[in-house]
Amino acid sequence: MAISISVVLLLLILAVIFLRNGGLKVSHALVCALLGFFLAGTSIAPTITSGLTATADIVSSLRP
Repeated sequence: MAISISVVLLLLILAVIFLRNGGLKVSHALVCALLGFFLAGTSIAPTITSGLTATADIVSSLRP
């Protein structure tokens, strides 16, 4: 739960920054779409959450 709340807050902050800059690019649209999935709580949101969790686990296990 703590990870999903922090992801939602991060995506919300990124979306606000992207919209204020006025240049909405493909990467910005992807962030907004992910925010929408998390906030809407659709049936695909758990899949996105597990994908982000798996990615975070992989990144955290990397050693330089």
